[in-house]
Amino acid sequence: MHKVYDAIVIGTGIAGLTCGITLKEAGKNVLLITKESSISNTNTQHAQGGIIAWREGDSADSLSHDIFEAGCRYNNRQAVRDLSESGPKLVNNFLVNHIGTKFDQNKDGTLDYTEEAAHSQRRIVHYQDLTGEEIQHSLTVYADKIGLEILTDTTAIDLITNNHHSLDTQELYAARAVMGVYALDNISGEVIKLPAHTVVLATGGIGNLYQHTTNPKSATGDGIAMAYRAGADIINAEFVQFHPTSLFHRDIKRFLISESLRGEGARLTDLNGYQFMQDYSELQDLAPRDVVARSIFDIMGKNGSEYILLDLANHYTGTEPIEKRFSKIYTTCMDGGIDITREPIPVVPAAHYFCGGIKVDSSGQTSIRNLFAIGEVSCTGLHGANRLASTSLLEGLLWGRNCADSISKSINQLSEMRFSAIPEWSSPASGIEFDPLLLKQDWQEIQMTMWNYAGIVRTTKGLTRARSDLSYFSHRIFDFYQHSSLNKEIIELRNAVISAGIIVNAALHNTRSIGCHFIADT
Repeated sequence: MHKVYDAIVIGTGIAGLTCGITLKEAGKNVLLITKESSISNTNTQHAQGGIIAWREGDSADSLSHDIFEAGCRYNNRQAVRDLSESGPKLVNNFLVNHIGTKFDQNKDGTLDYTEEAAHSQRRIVHYQDLTGEEIQHSLTVYADKIGLEILTDTTAIDLITNNHHSLDTQELYAARAVMGVYALDNISGEVIKLPAHTVVLATGGIGNLYQHTTNPKSATGDGIAMAYRAGADIINAEFVQFHPTSLFHRDIKRFLISESLRGEGARLTDLNGYQFMQDYSELQDLAPRDVVARSIFDIMGKNGSEYILLDLANHYTGTEPIEKRFSKIYTTCMDGGIDITREPIPVVPAAHYFCGGIKVDSSGQTSIRNLFAIGEVSCTGLHGANRLASTSLLEGLLWGRNCADSISKSINQLSEMRFSAIPEWSSPASGIEFDPLLLKQDWQEIQMTMWNYAGIVRTTKGLTRARSDLSYFSHRIFDFYQHSSLNKEIIELRNAVISAGIIVNAALHNTRSIGCHFIADT
C-alpha cells in the first residue's frame, strides 16, 4: 500500500511554499513536488518589482479601487475585498516576522515603499529589484528548516480521479473527486503513484506558450491542462497580460524590465526620443499594463520598429544610485553592453501573466472535490480583465495560506479502501523515442500561432485560424504522447497545446474588447 498524504502540492513558488509550510506547521503530512531540478526555478524567483504591503495611511478601500480600475471592474468583488483587507498585513506578519523575508528600508529603519502603474499611492515593498528572489530564498530556507518534504525532478502527469482511474465500478456513480497524482521521476523515467486526500495545484502560468515572454521555460500551462482533463471549471482564459517592457536583445531572452523603473521616473520613447504615452493616456507611462502594451504595439507598427526605448537615465527620481536600486537590471543590461545609467533601454512587450485560470473560491477550492488551485494557475477573479501591478505575489501568499487553513480544518478524508482500487500507471507497449527536433518544431509552431493570433491585438479571423492550427497540432502531439516513452518535454508539450486551445476558445467566445483581451474587429 502506498503512503497516502494529507496533501500533495504541485509547485514551489510563493503560493506552493506558503501552503506547504502552513500545512506542515499545522501537523499535516504534506508533500511538495516540482518538475524542476531546483525548487527555486519558479515565476516567483523571477519577480522583480515588489509586493503590496500594509502602510499607515493606506486603506483597503483605496487598494480595492485601484484593483477594480486596473481590472476594468470585471473583478470578483469578494476576492478584491479579501485581498485588500487581509493581504497587506500578511506580508508583515507572515513573510517578514515569521519567515524572515528582507525588504529594503530607509535610513530611519522604515520600509521603503515604491509606486507602480495604476496605483494611487506608494504601497509596494521591494528588495532592490530582486524581490521575488528574496521571497523565494527566504521561503526555501524556512521550508528546509522545518523539514518540509519536497521532491524535485518530479513531473506531474495527471491528476488521479475516482471516476476515471479507479478499478471499482461504483466510483463511476460517486461524485468526482481527486485522489492523488501520477508523476514522472525525470531521472529514472519511472512513473510513480502518489495518493493523497487533497491535491493543490500551484504550477504557475502559461507564458512559454508565446514567442516573447518574461516567464521561465517551465511556464507551460501544466496545471491548467491537468485540471481541464479532470473536468474542473476554467474561467477568464482570454485575459493574458502582456508586460510592456521586456529587454529587446539578441543574446538575452526572457528578461523583464520592471514596471518599477517607470514608478521611479523612467519614460517610454520612440527611437527618436518622443515620449508617446502622452498621446494614449492621461496616466501616460503609469497607465495600466494593457494600455501601455497596446500603445507600444501601435507605435512599433506605425514606425516600423522592432522595439521602443525606456529612458531611466534622464528621468530617474529615486534617491539611491540606479546601479543599487535596480542592481539586477543594471548588471544584466551591462552584460549585454547597455549602461542604463547613461543610455535608454531597448524594450518590447512580452507575455507576462495569466489573469484567468482554474475557477476557485476564497480558499482555493476548485469545482472538483479535494482539488485546490492557488497562485497564477488559479482564477480567484481578483484581477478581472487586467492585473494591477504587484498583486500577483500577494495573491499567491494569501490564497496559499487560506488554502492550507481550509485543508487543515477539513474532516472529509477518503477511506483506505478507495485508494486500494487505484491502479499503478500503465505505460505504452511501444515506448518510441522521438527526435527532440520534432518537439522543438511543435513548440515553435504553438508559440508563433499564439503570438500572431492570440497576442496583444487579436481579430476574430486570426483567432479562428489559431483554433484550426492548434487542432491540427494537437492531433500530432497527442499521438506523440500516447506512443512514446514519457519524458518531461513531451508532458509539457501536451499540456501546452491544451492550454493554448483553452485560451483561443475563450478569446473567440468573448467578443467584447476589455482589459488585456483586445479584439480589433469588434
